[in-house]
Amino acid sequence: MTDQSLDNAFLFRQPILDRKQELAGYQLSFHSGEEIGDEADRCDRRYRGAGAPLCAAYTELGMRSALGNSCAFIGIDVDFLQQQAIELLPPENVVLELLLDGLPDKATLTRCHSLRERGYSMALTNYQGIDDRSRPLLPMVDVVKIDLPRTKEDHLRDLAGSLRRLPLKLLAQGVDTREQMEHCRDLGFALFQGRFFAQAEIVSGRRLSASHAALIRLCNLVGHDVDTTVIEDAFKHEPALTLNLLRIVNSVGRLGNRFAQPVTSLRHAIALLGRRQLQRWLSLLLLAPGNDSSDPARSPLLQVAALRGRMMELLIEVGKPGDRKLADLAFLTGILSMMPAALGLPIDEILEQIAVEREVGSALRRHDGLLGILLALLECFDNDDAAGCDGLLTTLPGGFNRQALNTALSVALRWLNGSSE
Repeated sequence: MTDQSLDNAFLFRQPILDRKQELAGYQLSFHSGEEIGDEADRCDRRYRGAGAPLCAAYTELGMRSALGNSCAFIGIDVDFLQQQAIELLPPENVVLELLLDGLPDKATLTRCHSLRERGYSMALTNYQGIDDRSRPLLPMVDVVKIDLPRTKEDHLRDLAGSLRRLPLKLLAQGVDTREQMEHCRDLGFALFQGRFFAQAEIVSGRRLSASHAALIRLCNLVGHDVDTTVIEDAFKHEPALTLNLLRIVNSVGRLGNRFAQPVTSLRHAIALLGRRQLQRWLSLLLLAPGNDSSDPARSPLLQVAALRGRMMELLIEVGKPGDRKLADLAFLTGILSMMPAALGLPIDEILEQIAVEREVGSALRRHDGLLGILLALLECFDNDDAAGCDGLLTTLPGGFNRQALNTALSVALRWLNGSSE
C-alpha cells in the first residue's frame, strides 16, 4: 500500500466482543468515501478488495504491533485468496474472512485447505444456511458470520440451531443494541461485532453508584490541585478504586511506555504520573467494569475512550505542535466524551459534577473550537462515516487529512497495547 492509497481511504475498525463482553478483536476495512447503495452494500464494498491494502498496512502502519493481542478480521475475496501476500500476515493474529459469492471451486478449496494447514483461522461470511456454497467450507472455518440486518428473526434462530453442534464459533455482525447482543448470546453466538456496548439509555437525574460518586469526588480533588495527602486519604476510603487505578496504570503506563517497575502505591503513581496524568486515569476508571473481578483494561468502553483520547492528543500535534497543555486537554476530552454511555447521564449533568477547563466543556457540549471539531471527527471515524470525516477534515487547517487520521489510529493502538511508538 502506498502513501497515496493511505490518502485515498479511511482505515476503519469495528470492535468484536466475546461472551464476557471483553474485546476479542477488530474488523478492519478500508473505505474510499463512496456512499452508493444501501448500508449493507456499502459495508460489502469496504471489505471486498481491501485484503491487499490491509496486508500492506501491517507493514506500513505497523498494525501487527498496534493490535497487540487483539485479533484482526480481514476480508479476503476470491481473487486475493490466491495471492502469496496473504502469507505475510501472522497466522496467530488474524482471521481471514472468506468473501465468496458463488460456489467455491476446486482451486478455492485447495487454497483454503493449504492456509488451514499453515495455521490460519478462517471465517465464512454472509452465512445463509447449509447449502452447496457453505457445505465444503464449514469443515475448514473456525468462525461463521451472520449479518443481523439481513437476517429475519425466525431465520436467525434456524441458522444458529443448524450450527450448534459444529466445532466453530458464531459471530453476529451488525449488533446495534444490547438487546440484540443478549438475544444472540441466548441463541449460542460467541462473538458480537458492532458498537452496541457504547450505546446507553440516557436518563436525566439518574442516581450515580457509590463507586462512580467517589470517583467524581477524587477527580475534582485532583483537578483542584489539593495536597497529595488529601488525595491519599480519600483513596484510603476506596480500596477497590485504588486497586483498579493501579491495574490500569500498570497496564498502560505513561504515554504508552510501560514502567520499568510496577506501580505499587498511590503515592508512587502520583509521583510517576503527575496530577494531570492521574486525572486521566481516574477519568478512565469511570468507564471501567463495575465487577471488581474484571480486568478494566479489557473493557471495550474503556478501550474506545482511551483510544479516542490518545488520537485527539496525537491530532493536536498535527495542528498545534508543541502545545502540551492543549494536547492534555484533548486527551481528557476524548475520555469524557464516552461518559454518557458509561454513566447513563447527559453530558451537561456530568460536567456539573466534574471540574473541567472551559475548552473541554465547550467541546463536549457543543463541539466548539479545535477540540470540538476533533471530537466530532473521531465520532464520525468511530461510526465508519467517511463522508462526515471528509467534511470535517476540510474545516481543519494544516496537515489534517485521511493519512493523518489513519496514522493516528495506528500509533494510538500501539500505545493502547503497550508497544513502543
